Amino acid sequence: MFFKRILYYLNPATLFGRSEHGGSLRFMHGINRISIFLFLFCVVVMVLRAMNR
Repeated sequence: MFFKRILYYLNPATLFGRSEHGGSLRFMHGINRISIFLFLFCVVVMVLRAMNR
């Protein structure tokens, strides 16, 4: 159930969906999603660079 919520939160299809929350809370969630995606991208890049050494 925990992983299902995380996958729903990170799903790009639900990124621009309607929510019943206010505008500032939606903005905060959008910024959080962007930062999580950037973090995961950087981890993948670091792993690939470490494997190429």
